[in-house]
Amino acid sequence: MSKMNFDVFGMSCAACSARVEGAVSKLDGVSVCQVNLLANSMTVEGEVGVDDIISAVEAVGYSAREKSAKNHKKENKSLQKDEKNTQIKRLVASAIFMCILMYISMGYVMMNAPLPERLAENPLAISIIEMLLAVIIMVINQRFFINGFKGVINRSPNMDTLVSLGSAASFLYSVWVTLSMCEEYVAGNVEMAGHHLHGLYFESAAMILTLISVGKLLESLAKGRTTDAINSLMELSPKNATVIRGGEEMIVPAEEVMVGDVFLVRPGEMIAVDGVVVEGESHVVEAALTGESLPSEKSVGSTVLGATVNQAGYLKCRATKILSETTYSKVVKMVEEASASKAPIAKLADKVSGIFVPLVLTVSAITLIAHLILQNGFEAALSSAISVLVVSCPCALGLATPVAIMVGTGVGARGGILYKNATALEMSGRINTVVFDKTGTVTEGNMRVVDVIPAAGCSVDDLLRISSVAEKMSEHPISVAIEKYVNNDLQNIDILEFKAISGSGVYTKTKDQEIYGVNLKTALEIAEISEELKEAGYKLSSEGKTPLYFILDGRLVGIISVADALRESAIPALSELKSMGIKTVLLTGDNRRVAESIGAPLGVDEIISDVLPNEKEEVIRRLMNGGRVMMVGDGINDAPALTRADVGVAIGGGTDIAIESSDVVLMSDDVKDIPRAIKLGRRVLLNIKENLFWAFIYNVIGIPLAMGVFSSFGYSLTPMFGAAAMSISSFVVVMNALRLNLFGRSEMKKSTENNVENSEENITISNEKENEKMTVTLRVEGMMCPHCEARVKGVLEAFAGVDSAIVSHKEGSAIVSGEGLDAEALIKAVTDAGYKSEL
Repeated sequence: MSKMNFDVFGMSCAACSARVEGAVSKLDGVSVCQVNLLANSMTVEGEVGVDDIISAVEAVGYSAREKSAKNHKKENKSLQKDEKNTQIKRLVASAIFMCILMYISMGYVMMNAPLPERLAENPLAISIIEMLLAVIIMVINQRFFINGFKGVINRSPNMDTLVSLGSAASFLYSVWVTLSMCEEYVAGNVEMAGHHLHGLYFESAAMILTLISVGKLLESLAKGRTTDAINSLMELSPKNATVIRGGEEMIVPAEEVMVGDVFLVRPGEMIAVDGVVVEGESHVVEAALTGESLPSEKSVGSTVLGATVNQAGYLKCRATKILSETTYSKVVKMVEEASASKAPIAKLADKVSGIFVPLVLTVSAITLIAHLILQNGFEAALSSAISVLVVSCPCALGLATPVAIMVGTGVGARGGILYKNATALEMSGRINTVVFDKTGTVTEGNMRVVDVIPAAGCSVDDLLRISSVAEKMSEHPISVAIEKYVNNDLQNIDILEFKAISGSGVYTKTKDQEIYGVNLKTALEIAEISEELKEAGYKLSSEGKTPLYFILDGRLVGIISVADALRESAIPALSELKSMGIKTVLLTGDNRRVAESIGAPLGVDEIISDVLPNEKEEVIRRLMNGGRVMMVGDGINDAPALTRADVGVAIGGGTDIAIESSDVVLMSDDVKDIPRAIKLGRRVLLNIKENLFWAFIYNVIGIPLAMGVFSSFGYSLTPMFGAAAMSISSFVVVMNALRLNLFGRSEMKKSTENNVENSEENITISNEKENEKMTVTLRVEGMMCPHCEARVKGVLEAFAGVDSAIVSHKEGSAIVSGEGLDAEALIKAVTDAGYKSEL
């Protein structure tokens, strides 16, 4: 099944998008069709030809083209800019002529404002001038009439149809009144002809178009801001790379870097593509991908990602992916697709949008007939009917969901939370149970030494040396953890024999020694174990640790235990989830004892252990009977459960299959983003509900008011006020959605502050060990990007005594640690570098 993306032209409201979506959905072979009014885009899934899709769109009065893979972003941006400029020019021209028209129609006719005497004495001339000015404004805004009547011809009336009908009706009625004035002039009744000036609606015909143009421009400007986060992602894409070819350095476009190319990254430069460090050490800011402001250490063998910024050191890397396949490119594509998708909550609005305009036309006709039957006069009847047309706003209904989705996905992407589609974003806001896999999710996924207990007569150093010899030839995670902890050079040790004892441990024989590293059961068969060390082993096992007994030539030398440690952020993350009223579950294949050793400090509500990989999906299915379930995992065995859950979340360090099976991807490889992902989902869901409420209540109140239902209470609506209300209705919806950016900034700030607090806490511990150490926190103004961060960091770390400087352009701060720091000198250095700084 193929997936195709199209640009759609000519849509002006929700009725348009509903019409296009309905036409394409009817094609044979189309399984899914989603039209996004905000982005003027369409996504089609199925087995159907491109030409057939375009023909279906054209058949209902619109045009479409398939998005080109390379340049469609630039083309669309250019088209949007041209359209905005055209809107501004059209509005300025309309406003100029509108001012003249309003001066004559309202200023002179209603308030006796001065006019040239010859004109003031000729009511017919005034009427003709008003008509000409209205015609000019109608010609300037002819697109409303062209699109509106196209919609009628293609049996798909839209917002432009309502506007053009309202304006045309006002104009034609005024022309009829002008003809009546001519009859009065012919009859010699000049006074009566002047009286007819009060019955002209030329200013209404023109004002309707002008006010709607104002609203459309405001809507366009606001809509442009909804894509700021996505546009900023696109603009961060690297442009060039310095590669080594034929032994020479050369600068090439980033898209020309091939897999296997060696490229250089100097301090302050952006890394072009994903790769592996082959030379050098540095700190890299990965905020563009993970949302983390703190830099990540890189050395030989470390993975680097495209669109991240090298802070201080010099790196030589080997490319592992081309530009279009980098992690960053996938992030941008995922955000674009999510922004263009449709949330389930939009179904009601879609149904209403499909019948909205025909319903309004019917209501307007009924209003006209009802007023005539009630003998309220043709002028009042026509005014009410026109008011119904121009106050009705299908745009607000169509924009209510997509604007919130687009802003929400952009905010998430900025913080390293990637929602694959609108459904995932909405469902995240409905979650009431979160299930965590254990290994690699709430734990670090890497074994490490946590206890070293030497036997009587043996030192810690001797135990570590012996364990290192025993584990040298093994590649088991436990052996790797011990080797890493001991960090001993054993190149001169000659291993004569090595054997892995299945389910027990290892056996190693050297020229002079026989060493075992085994579990308690096997150790008891080889050597005598004291009751004290037996109890120590039992205690370690009860804590979820894995104790190994090391035996040298038949004599126990001690115990070393290893464990998969909890992530530092796991406990606060789960605590926050509980405070949000969400049930937490730990799901693992480990035995009950190990599961409880991890689950107890986490404070989870339920622990489910001894579960085989194929049984995890069944557990999720059972939990879904009690509400909406989010599954968080990182491994291949989590894929079925991730797919089954209402929302599957893969942490960034997980396997490709886990990421492909999930609905949400956390780029930061940390569970601290789970509460943020759910909070953002809740905020977006609330925002959509607010938008839909406004869209519905606006029309529910506005249409009856325009009909004259409340006229007996003194409440009514003229066409001009109706046009003004319609012009701002969509603008209100878009601006409400933009409030989600406030959530983004506050959450990002909170996350950064937590990171800084952790850094400060680590520094404090260091201070307890070394009293000469100190930290200075500076406020820095003027930093705009990671390049600025790198510059400030370089200036600060150039000072003697400075160990490190943590700089964030988002927070406008620099935390400097070292010995004997002179705060005033640091401030002066930053100021000399072109930034404003203070304590």
